[in-house]
Amino acid sequence: MTDLPCFATAPGHVRALDFENILVLIDYRTGRVQCLLPAAATPWCEAAATGRLDTMPPALAAQLLDVGLLVPASAPAPWPSPVTACPVAASWGSAEHRAGIVRPARTRGAGATAALTAVFAIKRAGSSRTAMYRVTTALRAAASSCRRPASPGEATAAVLAVRRAGWHSPVRTACLEESAAAVLLLASRRLSVTWCHGVASDPVRLHAWVQTEDGTPAAEPPSTLAYTPALTIGARHQQP
Repeated sequence: MTDLPCFATAPGHVRALDFENILVLIDYRTGRVQCLLPAAATPWCEAAATGRLDTMPPALAAQLLDVGLLVPASAPAPWPSPVTACPVAASWGSAEHRAGIVRPARTRGAGATAALTAVFAIKRAGSSRTAMYRVTTALRAAASSCRRPASPGEATAAVLAVRRAGWHSPVRTACLEESAAAVLLLASRRLSVTWCHGVASDPVRLHAWVQTEDGTPAAEPPSTLAYTPALTIGARHQQP
């Protein structure tokens, strides 16, 4: 095995969430997600506190360096401890969710279609490995142009309009595309919301949504509250 560096750090675009029984790592530059069981999660947390890589099992250290979840450092560079995730009662895979396809209510959707098209274009503008990075960069730029927070009614209307446009889309329109398009649609009117990307456990799953300034998810089911945000953009509206 190639000699490993003594020190390392986690890049700023890598987020970690601790669900006690599993540690979820998300690379927001590449979109990569990796889950560490307790035997591997404990060395990650210990290394986060010290910035030392030589205390981590070599095979684990080599894997994390290889995929970019850690990068070498010339001196100890501790990184933030994992975010403690929302506790969720074990469902043993039997939690009930609404199933089936429900046609969204009819809305005026010219702007929503344009916003959704923009998201598709952003995702396809380069390598698929950096699609998430391009989307989050566009969302940060959009958030910087806003002048006031969207009301709950405005945010909900935007999400529903995008959802309706996505119904007719010939390509994948899931939570990432829908939430990003809602942000762009509202930003075109100088209205801000918080874009959230989070993780829930049992099983581990990811979700993206938008919420209003008071933290209320827009046009989302109650199950969204089970997700712990790993990344938020536009979290607080600021006057220019």
